[in-house]
Amino acid sequence: MIRNNSLPFTVAKTENFFERLGDYVGDVFYDILPEKGYELRDEQIYMAFQLEQAFKNKRAIFAEAGVGTGKTFVYLLYAICYARYRGKPAIISCADETLIEQLVKQGGDIEKLEKALDLSIDVRLAKSREQYVCMKKLDPIANQTDNQDILNVHDEIPDFVFDTSTSMKSFERYGDRKEYPWVSNETWEKIAWDPLQQCSTCEWRHLSGQTLNREYYRHATDLIICSHDFYMEHVWTKESRKREGQLPLLPESSSVVFDEGHLLEFAAQKGLTYRFNFEALSKVLTGYMGQDVREDSLYVIEDILQLHEEWFDLLRDTAAVVEGSNRLEIAFSDNMIEIAGRLYDKVQQLLEQLVFDAELFTIEDYHVKIIEEYLEFFSYGLSILLKDNEGIYWLEENNTTSTLVIMPRLVEEVLKKEVFSRKLPFIFSSATLSQAGDFTHLAGSLGIEAYDSCSVASPFDYGKRMTINGHIEASLQEKWIKLGKQLHENKGKSLVLFSSMEEMNLFREWAGNQTWPFSMLYEGDQEISKTVRDFQTNHSAVLCSYNLWEGLDVPGNALTRVIISSLPFPPKDPVFQAKRKHAENPELEVDVPYMVLRLRQGIGRLIRTNEDYGEIDIWMTAEEVKNHKKTIERVMPVEVEWQ
Repeated sequence: MIRNNSLPFTVAKTENFFERLGDYVGDVFYDILPEKGYELRDEQIYMAFQLEQAFKNKRAIFAEAGVGTGKTFVYLLYAICYARYRGKPAIISCADETLIEQLVKQGGDIEKLEKALDLSIDVRLAKSREQYVCMKKLDPIANQTDNQDILNVHDEIPDFVFDTSTSMKSFERYGDRKEYPWVSNETWEKIAWDPLQQCSTCEWRHLSGQTLNREYYRHATDLIICSHDFYMEHVWTKESRKREGQLPLLPESSSVVFDEGHLLEFAAQKGLTYRFNFEALSKVLTGYMGQDVREDSLYVIEDILQLHEEWFDLLRDTAAVVEGSNRLEIAFSDNMIEIAGRLYDKVQQLLEQLVFDAELFTIEDYHVKIIEEYLEFFSYGLSILLKDNEGIYWLEENNTTSTLVIMPRLVEEVLKKEVFSRKLPFIFSSATLSQAGDFTHLAGSLGIEAYDSCSVASPFDYGKRMTINGHIEASLQEKWIKLGKQLHENKGKSLVLFSSMEEMNLFREWAGNQTWPFSMLYEGDQEISKTVRDFQTNHSAVLCSYNLWEGLDVPGNALTRVIISSLPFPPKDPVFQAKRKHAENPELEVDVPYMVLRLRQGIGRLIRTNEDYGEIDIWMTAEEVKNHKKTIERVMPVEVEWQ
């Protein structure tokens, strides 16, 4: 077996690396893989040599490739070889945890590549912080709850976490969401990291699961796999972490691959989001007042706290509920903007006062740094809010506190500067990157000015393997009855895709009063990879989901029917409302492109191999059929049969 730090081919001093790489890739796809039982695919070979140019010239490339083209093998092969050549790992950024699982699971693409090419690949996962248990939340909850799932998680925390005298040699990685598959999403939120946690001041920080896992993945030699959200968090926090004497979340890489790269813009917006929790500012400033500070500082703090409370009272009173979203819509009045402006001025004053307080050496440097960091964060968020048309805003509320969220409306300028100005191979891979072969929309939204592109169609004969049925919804109750009949006819073995969690829960409420001769699995009841694994191995189950439009890969008889409960239009939440507000034709520029892209992704869940077959059912209202029938028919791989 080839060691994981050596190239799988030789390069003499007089030879060019890329010429030898091209020879090796040709051997892999023309000889080695076919000898191991893999089909020789012209589409795969064409894509491979397109990617070679992107790596050679260190350029961005949009590699659009349909299902079954073997695109994952292609980008993995180039990324691994180039990583070993440069001595830096490649970053594989996936849309979500489900896609990550497809790569690293037993029998997944990386393991297949290892076996086929006799390689030992060093691959490590860099998961987002929400994927790790938070000891600051878990420990106190475990001491007062009777929730057995939470108690079981607490029981599995290693002893060294509680025993600070334990030697470093006995430390082990722990705390990954995947280690506790029995925990529902609702319960996990109670014990997992969330944006309100102040990790820099946490007494558990050196023993936390995310800290220990971070130390592990940094030393990867071939691949580091993360989510788009995590990659963007790395980009936006890189400089501030360096200033604070911390390492960036990810090490320097040789290349970056964005799998399902069409979703990167949403992750970039999310990564640049500012969250202002009502309790957090009060806590920081109250802590400041507890230090030995000057009287002038105390007066400014009191003014900020008063304005802050008045501001949040106004936000809570005027925020409106948005159906299908946990984001409360805010309509900023002149009064709100005026208070925000006064708050901004007072925070600037306090930052100046902090300099004087620090010079008196009455506050520890550590506390000065924490207070200054938070005030600058708060100040920058307010500056976005005070500029016209630069931000998207909403309010989130739970049982204990309110959080104002500020997200930049456009991210292309920041991405252009912070990401795509670097001379690196950036590989975008997906079946849905272009609009009718045109990549300019995606490139523009990401700030990419120079790029290569290629499109490769799926090799599958959809006409023989798939039928698509269109259904008109007369009423919700009638739709559920007919949808249930479709599940019975298929004896389970179906994926039902919903446009939102609320829609799935409406179906679940109805389905709970029916009798099913097969298992009904619902997203959120347990860790997602466990749910998918149960579905794949059951062979007569139904999987209900609102997120698995992308990334789900279940070949074979376990999935022979995909039912799309409603057209997946974007929600009416503040993010998409902002996009609509700045579009000349919101329906044609925002709603329909999003729906079509997601619909194409959902249909792509059915046929994953040459042997797969089955039916697609798409449910629409009469109005949707009237308005969007032709658009939908144009992008379908086979003719739609209307029922």
